Amino acid sequence: MKIEDLKLLIEQGEGLKLEFKENLDSKSISKEITAFANSEGGRIFLGVSDKGEVKGVQITNKLKSEIQDTARNCEPSVKINLENVENVLIISVEEGKDKPYQCSAGFYLREGPNSQKLSRDEILKFITGIGKIKFDEQINDNFKFPEDFDENKFNEFLKRSRISNINNKNNILINLSLGEKAENELKINNAGILFFGKNIKKFIRQNFITCVLYKGKERVDIIDRKDFNEDLITNYDNSFKFLKQHLKLKYLIKGGGPREEILEIPEEALKESLLNSIVHRDYFESGMGIFVEIFDDRVEIYNKGKLLFDKRDLGKISISRNPILFDMFSRIDLIEKAGSGINRIKKLVKESGGKVYFQTDEFFRIIFSRVVAPKVELTRKKTVEKSSEKILQLIKENSGITRKELGVKLGEMLGVKLGENNAEIIRKIAENKFITSLELSKYLSLSITAIENNISKLKKIGIIKRVGPDKGGYWEIIK
Repeated sequence: MKIEDLKLLIEQGEGLKLEFKENLDSKSISKEITAFANSEGGRIFLGVSDKGEVKGVQITNKLKSEIQDTARNCEPSVKINLENVENVLIISVEEGKDKPYQCSAGFYLREGPNSQKLSRDEILKFITGIGKIKFDEQINDNFKFPEDFDENKFNEFLKRSRISNINNKNNILINLSLGEKAENELKINNAGILFFGKNIKKFIRQNFITCVLYKGKERVDIIDRKDFNEDLITNYDNSFKFLKQHLKLKYLIKGGGPREEILEIPEEALKESLLNSIVHRDYFESGMGIFVEIFDDRVEIYNKGKLLFDKRDLGKISISRNPILFDMFSRIDLIEKAGSGINRIKKLVKESGGKVYFQTDEFFRIIFSRVVAPKVELTRKKTVEKSSEKILQLIKENSGITRKELGVKLGEMLGVKLGENNAEIIRKIAENKFITSLELSKYLSLSITAIENNISKLKKIGIIKRVGPDKGGYWEIIK
């Protein structure tokens, strides 16, 4: 390896296949060696700090022998190669063929930029459960590089992960485990496509997140629905925006300062749940995506894919079906530490006074409870219905009067001053709560802008309210 290649790898930072060690610690080195052997292999840079600073070590035959002995003392022994670039010793560990491997401290597995300890049964279950083939590692021969590759997405990722783009793009993709060289051309794997493909659904049609807002507590009446099938980061961002759009806000005022808006379910818990579904889902299921569903009493986020360990260990360990995806999200600081996500969700929800549940069968489902006030909702609904009935009754009793006179009578009923256009809008909404601004415009012979100004006034003085989105929602008379 050339010194330039070493510097570029150090700049990209620790990850799924790269670990930095400032000094020799035989116990620590043995953990990393077994973790790489039980995973997909990797390299340890001895003489480099966690922050990527080259400190250097004194490379001697004694040092090399000690490291070789450490690898041989693993059970079974692990094959390694040693190479020094100036004062940095590079320990290359091959993926093991006789998994699981253990060192004196136990069994370890690589998860993103971390090595975590597992029991022998846990690591055996993982290895036999996920098999030799991982979806995110598979090369997709139909994807042509660079024709199908989105340069803008790639550059944005480099910016967010603080990786310099001065290096050759092909080398960066290979170092990030997103591609490999084959016959003088770069072949991109499924992980690379999911992050940087131009038309991802052409190659991986199961890459989608369906977000649905339901009316009530059952999957019957849909108020709003969105399907997101872009790259993984965009899907994550758009799904979170959908949640923010449709969940309620609470207001917190500390001391005499300004009020702080807080979602009814902690934002970080929702983000962690979305990431969990994206990283741990079973992408081999071609007909299934990820689902985000909002009901009156709960929010459910779920994906197809069994746990790869005993459900009693949920929150204690984290094993990803898609280690490259895990590593990529960790590089942009969206995943912090292996195994901490579930506990962080529990902690955040508990602190907010809410409740969260986990279901682990063929699907992994996270269910957040929402605060429901049935008496208040029932009273409001009855009031809404009563308001519309009263207005329609008034119109029926005064069928021969002018618009202006109707405006006066409606104004007296509602306790506000109304013009004739205001009155006509209220009347039409009372007759048809699904009426659109365009339909009102045609009926009243007014421009869309004039209709919207009148509606804005009626909303401001608290007479009408919009429920749901512009398309698919409806009006309520709430006075």
